[in-house]
Amino acid sequence: MEEQALVIALVGVLGIGAQWVAWRTGWPAIVLMLAAGFLAGPVLGIMDPESAFGDLLEPMISIGVALILFEGGLSLDFREFRKYGGGVWRLVIFGVPLGWLFGSLAGYYVAGLVWPVAILFAGILVVTGPTVVIPLLRQSAVQQRPAALLKWEAIVNDPFGALCAVIAYEYFRSTAASGGTAYDVVPEIAIAAGISGLIGFAAAWVIAWSFPRGLVPEFLKVPVLLVAVVGTFVLCNMIEHEAGLLAVTVMGIALANMHVSSLRSIHPFKQNIAVLLVSGIFILLSAGLDIDQLRQFEWQFGLFLLALLFVVRPATVLLSLAFSSVPWNERLFLAWIAPRGIVLVAICGLFALRLEDLGYADGSILIGLSFAVVVTTIVAHGFTVDLVARLLKVKGASRPGMLIVGSTPWTVALAKQMHDMDTPVMLVDSSWQRLKPARAAGLPTYHGEILNEATEHNIDLTPYQALIAATDNEAYNTLVCSEFAPEIGTDRVYQLGETQDDDDHRAIPASLRGRALFRTGFGVDDVQQRQNEGWVFRRTKLSEKFDVDDARDTLPEATSMLLLIEPDGEMRFFTHAAEPEPQPGDTIISYSPPRTKTPEEQAAKRAGKGGSKPQPA
Repeated sequence: MEEQALVIALVGVLGIGAQWVAWRTGWPAIVLMLAAGFLAGPVLGIMDPESAFGDLLEPMISIGVALILFEGGLSLDFREFRKYGGGVWRLVIFGVPLGWLFGSLAGYYVAGLVWPVAILFAGILVVTGPTVVIPLLRQSAVQQRPAALLKWEAIVNDPFGALCAVIAYEYFRSTAASGGTAYDVVPEIAIAAGISGLIGFAAAWVIAWSFPRGLVPEFLKVPVLLVAVVGTFVLCNMIEHEAGLLAVTVMGIALANMHVSSLRSIHPFKQNIAVLLVSGIFILLSAGLDIDQLRQFEWQFGLFLLALLFVVRPATVLLSLAFSSVPWNERLFLAWIAPRGIVLVAICGLFALRLEDLGYADGSILIGLSFAVVVTTIVAHGFTVDLVARLLKVKGASRPGMLIVGSTPWTVALAKQMHDMDTPVMLVDSSWQRLKPARAAGLPTYHGEILNEATEHNIDLTPYQALIAATDNEAYNTLVCSEFAPEIGTDRVYQLGETQDDDDHRAIPASLRGRALFRTGFGVDDVQQRQNEGWVFRRTKLSEKFDVDDARDTLPEATSMLLLIEPDGEMRFFTHAAEPEPQPGDTIISYSPPRTKTPEEQAAKRAGKGGSKPQPA
């Protein structure tokens, strides 16, 4: 009991700790989690998951993988598929069999595995996995199309890879037992997969029908959904091994496209569950690795890993996308990025034991080889994704951007200032007329309702670090901030200062609002009035000899500082709750009244005495 509690605590600390270190350093989180688990398990011997959980370890990991695939399926919207579906279909219909074929050849001729083991292992290798692809995409700002193709391929191919392994295993088992053929195996598994897909769709329909009708209270929606996913997974696995993965993937995709509005409130929770599960499963799997299995690693396996990276994956992707509309630079990027993750290791661990029972000695090698594939692909792709994306010109905005909701004279002036500093910026408004000044100024705009569910699929939010809601309607601004806070971050959604009624009471509770811009608490009416009076945005570059106090001296007395921009583009706002500490090299964006020079200043300038300090732009 105490050992199990210790392992659970260590898994949480190491997994979330690795995620935090990755956030602080920019290193791939998956690499850090694998390293943490490997150190805690095989190297230091602090934890042994198999000893602590015994036979429960495998079903725990399987259910965790099922929940991760379901959560990934919830992120797949057919509106996005309509834009990139041609590439996705090719990567599934052509990519799976081609990857299976090339992987089998590499396993037999390069790694030296016997045919049955090589074919089964290659079937599992067609998966890339959302547990590793999505964190990599989140970490590196890749353009929308290649990112969408990688995400769809990772989620859709996962259950197909598992089914490929099941088909191979059942064929070899049938052959060894009674001399069966593929015709005895494939139809039966295909029927089981079809039934499992229908069960997954039916489970999604029941959820989509019952939740909006109030048949499930709000506080039970998340528990009911989780139980439904686990129940569907277990039921379909009883029909056929690993068919549950297909069922929960179909369930997630179907539920995502039934547009159940009451599910939007659970999105933050499901994302948190996914982070916890990914962290925990990677720590458990790497901590449970056996050193003796690693000692079986032979030189051919090293060549096999190179063949997997530089031959199998590129050939699979380039042939699958041949004669497609996907540009060549994106094809080459997709041909390189293919990290493997949890599903590969979990399924290999299951089938390795079964292959040994059938008399194939190479079966035990699969566990160590699968970990070698995971580590190699994660390290190779995790540390090079930014470099390759930059070289192939599929990198998105490299500097953090700003999304501004509401086109007003004030927001257009702010957007123009940010645009001039090469900060990605976009103005969103539902009125063409209000967007006219922004379009005339050459600013990026989006015409549409930001709260419309379709908008999140039409706007790639990845480049935007901060959101400013600054329409004329303060309540609407609050609604926008509360809607996007879970996705962008509660500390990165802002709106103008609060309005108070005649009794000096807050009209909108502070807990619902975004962070208030300006330490002075300017509200919507305040900035409109000042904009009419000719107030402007100014930027002031700080240096070792010109600090923030010098900047304040050069600006008009009524100036309010809005934000500072660090040399790497990071934005930090001056708000009612926090004031950043400006450093040399930072640029301060301030909002100030029009400058009027006194006769003394004009005389000093003519005499050349007024240039001792830089003036703000």
